Amino acid sequence: MRYDLLCIGSGPAGQRGAVQAAKLGRRAIIVERGAVGGVCTGTGTIPSKTFREAVRSFIAPTGVVRSSARPNAVDLLSRVGQVIDREQSVIGNQLARNGVDVVQGAATFVDPHTVEVRGANGTQRIEADYVLIASGTVPAPPPGAASDGETVLTSDDIGGLKRLPQSLTVVGAGVIGVEYASMFAALGVNVTLIDRRDRPLEFLDHEIVDELLHQLRKMNVGYRPNEGVEHIERVDGVAPKVAVLTESGKRIVSDMVLFAVGRLGATADMALENAGLKADDRGRLVVDDMFKTSVPHIYAAGDVIGYPSLAATSSEQGRLAACHALGASARPMAAHFPIGIYAIPEVSMVGAPEHELTKQKVPYEIGVARYREIARGQILGDDSGYFKMLFHRGDRRLLGVHIMGTNATELLHIGQAVLGLGGGLDYFMETVFNYPTLAECYKVAALNAANKLAS
Repeated sequence: MRYDLLCIGSGPAGQRGAVQAAKLGRRAIIVERGAVGGVCTGTGTIPSKTFREAVRSFIAPTGVVRSSARPNAVDLLSRVGQVIDREQSVIGNQLARNGVDVVQGAATFVDPHTVEVRGANGTQRIEADYVLIASGTVPAPPPGAASDGETVLTSDDIGGLKRLPQSLTVVGAGVIGVEYASMFAALGVNVTLIDRRDRPLEFLDHEIVDELLHQLRKMNVGYRPNEGVEHIERVDGVAPKVAVLTESGKRIVSDMVLFAVGRLGATADMALENAGLKADDRGRLVVDDMFKTSVPHIYAAGDVIGYPSLAATSSEQGRLAACHALGASARPMAAHFPIGIYAIPEVSMVGAPEHELTKQKVPYEIGVARYREIARGQILGDDSGYFKMLFHRGDRRLLGVHIMGTNATELLHIGQAVLGLGGGLDYFMETVFNYPTLAECYKVAALNAANKLAS
């Protein structure tokens, strides 16, 4: 079989790349080792965000569990399976409508233009003029004790939980670790969060991270920075337990451990050497600004190329890679993409954080609004939400928006649009926002910044 574009993986990057090729009138095929949608739909973004909504349905806006009867894992996860099935159906229909072929199985390179696919229906070879590697990632393995889905977990195991723990140790305070730590803490689970670094989520605005840590502590999350994990071991007893041994000599025992120290590019079994490629020590591929690898006709996009590893950016990367490969005109991806952390509470940002602007010696002013000052915040019962905009002191351009609170990931898009169009303080000063909405934060923060600039 010969195709114009072969996509390895059907997550956001592979889907979008294949559909874009079809829209350009080219033959496209996707090879997927699991169900369509890949990790994003099966074990990553979709199930984790659905689980979060299930958790939120059991707690009050203030973060207190609504009733003394704690929900069980089956109750919380029942909706997850339904959403996954529906999303996979939507993706399958989209690919079929656009004439994209899908083959299920594991792909390995035979040569730079050919892959061999081994699946339930046997083995077949597929040739393509261009290849897009969008194979996603797999969890990094816990040291000392393999994940079993019961006491030692990775994020891929959450969807199969049969019970909720009384206590949970989360190793890794990255996006996945912080999200799940907050979700379980909101359910009343005693959570300990461990990280080797001094502070979590270093790419976020530091003040926003400090606010988030404060909210996590209010939910009784114990945060232990500067702690590397040496070993994880199971503890024998009447009830199953697991111990985390840190490099500093501490021993932390809990019902379960969630190991969330990064993810590895899913390239180990792909025989990349047959295509003239080599992954780094974390299985990732290096690409240029149009997502081309060192082999001119092979592209890579999505989590397999590393940061920012977001479903939204992966989708756009896949589209741009297909356009570039097939000779279609396309602008590079916008520099200012939104970042969303689906913790409880949500965190979202676009543009530069304060520490970056300070390092670059960019003069800026801050405008702040707090949800407790906004009528909609009072209605929602969110009195801890924090909203911040950064403006250039000279030309008053918007430089960044940073939000922690209810619907932060939705609210951010107003600021993203203004930032992308080169707008600034004057736009927010002159614009009327619906009342009562969280969008009023933009007006309040703009007035706050204007007062500071006038003084």
